[in-house]
Amino acid sequence: MKDYVIRATGANGQIRAFVGITTNMVEEARRLHETSKVATAALGRTLTATSMMKSKGDKLSVIIKGGGPIGTILTTSDVNGTVKGYVSNPKVEVPDYENGKLNVAAAVGTNGVVKVIKDLGLREPYNGAYPLVSGEIAEDFTHYFAVSEQTPSVVALGVLTTEQHVECAGGLIVQLMPDATEESISQLEKNIQNLKSITTMLSEGKTPEDMLNIVLEGLQPRILDKIDVKFECECCKDKVQEALVAIGKTALSQIIEEDKQAEVGCQFCNSKYMYNEEELLNILKDM
Repeated sequence: MKDYVIRATGANGQIRAFVGITTNMVEEARRLHETSKVATAALGRTLTATSMMKSKGDKLSVIIKGGGPIGTILTTSDVNGTVKGYVSNPKVEVPDYENGKLNVAAAVGTNGVVKVIKDLGLREPYNGAYPLVSGEIAEDFTHYFAVSEQTPSVVALGVLTTEQHVECAGGLIVQLMPDATEESISQLEKNIQNLKSITTMLSEGKTPEDMLNIVLEGLQPRILDKIDVKFECECCKDKVQEALVAIGKTALSQIIEEDKQAEVGCQFCNSKYMYNEEELLNILKDM
């Protein structure tokens, strides 16, 4: 099944919902970064949330720093549904919970922030940073929506992975609008209480449309649009050479003199680009 996100409403606009399947996207991230199971889960949940949070026409970046051994999680999504991201320590290992589930919170940490940057095409991007509350990612985004946008929200994210591949991944975000009635809220709460986990529903073969109908049962769900999403990096040799420019003339001159070449890697996709002496001299000349 292709990865995609649907945007929908319920109860005549009193409820807003985003539901997505992101299995291929998360698997590509796992493959490129060779992440451990817990790193795959942490990065996959954040990539999934990022793909659903983006509105049409804007660019979105999410940075999570929780003080845990995984380091920084950074994800971005553009106007075309292209998502990318990485974690500082993709090989992180922590003990699982006693029930055998991955302890994402232990890897991410809880002493830090989730930062969301939205580029809406204005002079300055929107920039908000809020404390982490659990390190499990979904709860942290729920808290972000509550304090940043004053929007009561339910966020559910799931990644089911083995050491070799991602079996399924996806998520949903359901939000109450200011005019939501007590009747609509009560029905939504009832639906959420009976909601299975994201990975359980996906493992049962349910689509985002199926999950939308479950979470908005009795609330007249209406799909507004659907967008394909994928993990893809737009890096190229010309773009990553900016890293060589950033180190300055003195450091670049030393590299040319001592090594005669340089390798620059892209953090988002792990691509490596080699620059020979002639190319480095041309970069130095243009600085």
